[in-house]
Amino acid sequence: MSPNLDSAIKSQVPALLLRRLFGASRRDEAKQLSRGPAPSPAPVGRRRVFVQTETGCVLGMDLDRGDNAHTVKRRLQLALNVPTGETSLTFGDRVLENDLSFIRPDSPLLLTRNSINRSCSTPCLCPVSKDFEQKDCSGLVEVLGCSSSCDRVKRLVDDVVTAIRSGVDPVPISSGLGGSYYFRNVIGDKVAIVKPTDEEPFAPNNPKGFVGRALGQPGLKKSVRVGETGFREVAAYLLDHENFANVPATALVKITHSIFNINCPVNGGGPAPAHDQKLQVNSKIASFQQFIAHDFDASDHGTSSFPVAAVHRIGILDIRIFNTDRHAGNVLVRKLNGGTGRFGCQTELFPIDHGMCLPENLEDPYFEWIHWAQASIPFSEEELEYIRNLDPGRDVMMLRRELPMIREACLHVLVLCTVFLKEAAASGLCLAEIGEMMTREFRGMEEEPSQLEVVCMEARKRVAEWEPPSATAEQEEDIDFQFSMDMLGGYNDVIRSPRFNGSGFKGTGFRSPLSKLVESIDEGNDGHEDQNEPGRVFYAGWNTPNGPSKAIGQNGSATKSAMNRSADEQLPSSMCFVRLSDMNADEWNVFLEKFQELLKEALQERAHAAAGQRMKQRLGTSCKF
Repeated sequence: MSPNLDSAIKSQVPALLLRRLFGASRRDEAKQLSRGPAPSPAPVGRRRVFVQTETGCVLGMDLDRGDNAHTVKRRLQLALNVPTGETSLTFGDRVLENDLSFIRPDSPLLLTRNSINRSCSTPCLCPVSKDFEQKDCSGLVEVLGCSSSCDRVKRLVDDVVTAIRSGVDPVPISSGLGGSYYFRNVIGDKVAIVKPTDEEPFAPNNPKGFVGRALGQPGLKKSVRVGETGFREVAAYLLDHENFANVPATALVKITHSIFNINCPVNGGGPAPAHDQKLQVNSKIASFQQFIAHDFDASDHGTSSFPVAAVHRIGILDIRIFNTDRHAGNVLVRKLNGGTGRFGCQTELFPIDHGMCLPENLEDPYFEWIHWAQASIPFSEEELEYIRNLDPGRDVMMLRRELPMIREACLHVLVLCTVFLKEAAASGLCLAEIGEMMTREFRGMEEEPSQLEVVCMEARKRVAEWEPPSATAEQEEDIDFQFSMDMLGGYNDVIRSPRFNGSGFKGTGFRSPLSKLVESIDEGNDGHEDQNEPGRVFYAGWNTPNGPSKAIGQNGSATKSAMNRSADEQLPSSMCFVRLSDMNADEWNVFLEKFQELLKEALQERAHAAAGQRMKQRLGTSCKF
């Protein structure tokens, strides 16, 4: 064999191997040879997915029917030079192995390491070369798994892509703890806010120094994982039916641009020099939200002028999604000069930044509107009708369809809070009273559970009495429960408060919500800077998909000892008084039934206590000073 022929063969073998690994069949290769570079139609069963490593690398690839986790890892290894030994490929709660048939098109997958020693200094092997663009033929911006409900977002995506190709670059946003960017249209107007998942606080590529954890580990809130705030932003938009609360249009996207931050490029060195930034091509999975032109946020303006209906609608959404971060900076205010808004007022409110909603367990929520006078005004008939028509079962099915990576624990929280809202509103409680029942209080130096948590704890107790768990069942749950609270530090089910010594539901005194250390910083203001049923129905049957979810702890994968706690010292500790994420399907159904029974009793007791308080006030207190 001549040297020239030998050299040609050696140069062609890698290219042929890559084409085969990335889904090109022999027939496709023959077509390419005979017809040129025109792409052939995708065969039936082929799906486009996006695989992200825990350090932020993203690769788009096509899955065929015969693909499994091993072939996906092999492609990643060849394309990105990422080590795939001792790793697990996950999709939400599931660890993927041989069967990938249930993976839907445009789904984001996550490759996580199983090793015990994790370090923030581990090189982030991110694609930065032109070869990457040859292997990943994705567009500049691709919407992931969005249906027709995201038409507004798709139009914005078209505007952004046109602007990028016309040389209009995005602008980094300096405020907040995470990386976020203004993306503009061709005339330079801001049209979207993009927040990459790997640039969140504590994520590997955070541009502001808040690093120390891999994607999938506990984040600012211990029950909200690093890299998973993006799909929560999308969930809040999807759950805002008929744009009832004015949530801006939001979608999850795979987006490519050189402006994105990479702390450690492929070679494992430091950040690239400034003059090389434009040469990098960085693909990210990110939330993509419509930019809302506004005049200020609620922290810069007196709340007395806010429309009652607008405050109620934002509060109704926050209760449903158990928002743990509704501070005033997360409510944008737009003045309507000379006109009137949706509710006949001259200001319009827009709730933003929902990345801390739908936690995997109940935490202490933060509802700024509890202190606003509008929250103490009874719901209107229109609002009560909206609440009565809420269907948590339908919402769960919708989120599973639109966001298949969402964890079952998050859906449990959604169902629980929607049921609670419906029952509380039907009992005549106003928005502030409902928020108070969900909010924890401090007594001395102890954090007390909320009334909602007390009801949940008693319901779990009755579930245990209904079917005491056996030792075998407990072992199986330990294997199947991926997000073990043991690995989250301060969480436990130990009840330390004397509040639990009795079986009743205690009093109505609540503390004002307190801002938490890091969370009180204007993270929620990222990208939005100032610019001048009477009847009761048991909700059963919303369970995990057929069969238990596989856990990361299986087959030598990540366990509690494998989690990096390097950032824990920077966070305030929080207690988990009751778990919602470790129940199987039958236990969950029984829990919901017991919860509704106990909730009715708690609401009746609260009503009697309120009536007694009003009677006491009517008896006269005019002599008290």
